[in-house]
Amino acid sequence: MQEFIIPIAQSLNLRINQVDVVLQLFAEGATIPFIARYRKDKTGALDEVQIGRIQDEANRLKEFHDRKAAIIKSITEQGKMTDAIQSKLDAAETITQLEDIYLPYKPKRKTKASVARENGLEPLSAILSEQKNGVDPLKEAAAFINEKVLTAEDALQGARDIIAEQVNEDAEIRATMRKLFEEKGYVISTLVKDKDAEAIKYKDYFDFSEPVHKIPSHRILAILRGFLEGFLRISIAPDEETAIHLLESKAVKSNNASGEQVKKAVKDSYKRLLQPALETELRTALKQQADEEAIRVFAENLRQLLLTSPLGSKRLLAIDPGYRTGCKLVCLDEKGELLKTGLIFIHEPGKLAEAGATIRSLIEKYKPQAIAIGDGTAGRETEQFIKSLQTGLPVFLVNEDGASVYSASETAREEFPDEDITVRGAVSIGRRLMDPLAELVKIDPKSIGVGQYQHDVNQFRLKEKLDQTVVSCVNSVGVNLNTASRHLLAYVSGINTGIAENIVKHRNSIGRFTSRKQLHDVTRLGEKAFEQCAGFLRVKEGEHPLDASSVHPEAYSLVETMAKDLGVPLPSLIANDELIGKIEYKKYIGGNFGEHTVRDILQELKKPGLDPRSEAQTFEFAAIYIIEDVKAGMVVPGVVTNLTRFGAFIDIGVKQDGLVHISEISNTYISDPSEKLKLNQHVKVKVMEVDAVRKRISLSIKQADEKTTPVGKTIKPNVPKEKPAKDLSGLAMSDALSELKKKFGNR
Repeated sequence: MQEFIIPIAQSLNLRINQVDVVLQLFAEGATIPFIARYRKDKTGALDEVQIGRIQDEANRLKEFHDRKAAIIKSITEQGKMTDAIQSKLDAAETITQLEDIYLPYKPKRKTKASVARENGLEPLSAILSEQKNGVDPLKEAAAFINEKVLTAEDALQGARDIIAEQVNEDAEIRATMRKLFEEKGYVISTLVKDKDAEAIKYKDYFDFSEPVHKIPSHRILAILRGFLEGFLRISIAPDEETAIHLLESKAVKSNNASGEQVKKAVKDSYKRLLQPALETELRTALKQQADEEAIRVFAENLRQLLLTSPLGSKRLLAIDPGYRTGCKLVCLDEKGELLKTGLIFIHEPGKLAEAGATIRSLIEKYKPQAIAIGDGTAGRETEQFIKSLQTGLPVFLVNEDGASVYSASETAREEFPDEDITVRGAVSIGRRLMDPLAELVKIDPKSIGVGQYQHDVNQFRLKEKLDQTVVSCVNSVGVNLNTASRHLLAYVSGINTGIAENIVKHRNSIGRFTSRKQLHDVTRLGEKAFEQCAGFLRVKEGEHPLDASSVHPEAYSLVETMAKDLGVPLPSLIANDELIGKIEYKKYIGGNFGEHTVRDILQELKKPGLDPRSEAQTFEFAAIYIIEDVKAGMVVPGVVTNLTRFGAFIDIGVKQDGLVHISEISNTYISDPSEKLKLNQHVKVKVMEVDAVRKRISLSIKQADEKTTPVGKTIKPNVPKEKPAKDLSGLAMSDALSELKKKFGNR
């Protein structure tokens, strides 16, 4: 990797020593979170994004050099390597350029040109390529007639096949044509005949055209999906006449009979070889670019979702709503352990009073501090029923995307082998409210529902990026060593699935960890793993007061020296702003502790183990429940559920998210919705258009209010106020049913 240091530094505009240090740390087994958090003095305080780019660029350069070496080996073994070819390869900067140089020497299946060469027509192709005046191609071709070449015209055709292949394999010509495709090409899609009805969701692309350099990633992915499903035909190319004219200007040197033969060969080369090859290459490149953009959007959305505000360690009553099968209830303790299950029916006549009594009984016995309700099917109705009981507890609607995936997973079966999937789902909903990060890591990120075309992109690259995102989030928050599941532990720096399982086994055998030092006793957790993970694992109320903080054990002696110099015991220094303010940080810089490390330690001592996430806040939807309740012109509160390159999806409480197009997010043009919005942000939106049949709701933020509301604030809907919710539990069956019908109709 040493040969990559200077190119990476130049490419990323970093200092050479920064890149050198990062690559050395990677070679030693360090992770991105560890380097970013605990090796700032060595890297010059590079953040995770910069460190990740160094890693990506190093991988790209390695791939390039490996491919270059393979090409040199192949050409050399063929006995065709020359100084000129070597110089071209040395000057190449991309794999595409390498492949263009290699193309004439690349082993290939039988082609028209190779057959022509076997038939002895290469000398004729050379004569035509010279394009000399006075040469009669037919006369020249007659000399090449044999048992395999029956006529002079057959000979000319074979010679043209050779010239066509030579034009196609000319690196300079390919570079010129590639630039034309990129700058003047169009992506064109048309409907496959007789597919109108089946392809209706691709209606926007039935007769579509957009310049290659302008088309956004989401449209490329949509068109390619329609193509792969057999509904659309696509082509990616510039104007054919323009392309052939440019190609002729490069290959046709004379306006004579031989030149006409070359002109025919050039046209054939473009249509048969160059255009299909460059179209495939450009389609692949556009797909890769679109993949990276979609993956980046997905990763950013996932980061925001994983860092959603937690309610914290609170006793909960969690509800997985349902119509016919009822609402599954679970009571959880502060650690998320299952205490009790139950079932109520609020959508059947005669069962409301019983449901209300069940809820009150559970609250009385298990004393939950909040109520969590899944926001899926029957979620809003269940929320209204619970609120009508006037329990005095805060009620949260919890995003349950992926909960059903967890419920049926091997992980859920391991945790709750004796419970059915509805109980597991309710537990997951409750735990998501307590700590979204700890619960969501148990689910494949692709099932969480915050991506854009996630099933169409490169799945290996998607998993790699999403795993990096989860690792980053887990380590930025920190993990409680005594409560974390093996799934959460597996994302901690330096810990893999096997070590995570061993940590849990060791924890079970000793009861609980009382010190970070006990990690040394975990099977297969060696010194390097301890170095990488220790700072991210928290031991609350442990033997050492710093075990509950993000201060790394390697710096404990430094903090102890600080306390000693102040003449106070170590516990007295922690979280004591007055004492910390007396510390002269420069005094402690030296050896393994630079300025960045010392400053970070002092900052951590002020608020040790602080969770960077804010606490969850309740939210109130407007009094609308189904799409038929939504009318153009309404201004209502909503929650951002997904961000894409073309806009944001907003939940306004009617089981169908509305779309705020990017043009309706801000009065100032933005290219990325995440510049203005964040996932789970509470916003006020104006309803612009409703299509109940197609289940589409168009919304606007900029027309509702110039400013969005900060996360955690509740907006009161700009609709007529509801009457205070009634307590339905004590009503007669007919009266209670009547009340619900008023609110929800006959569904």
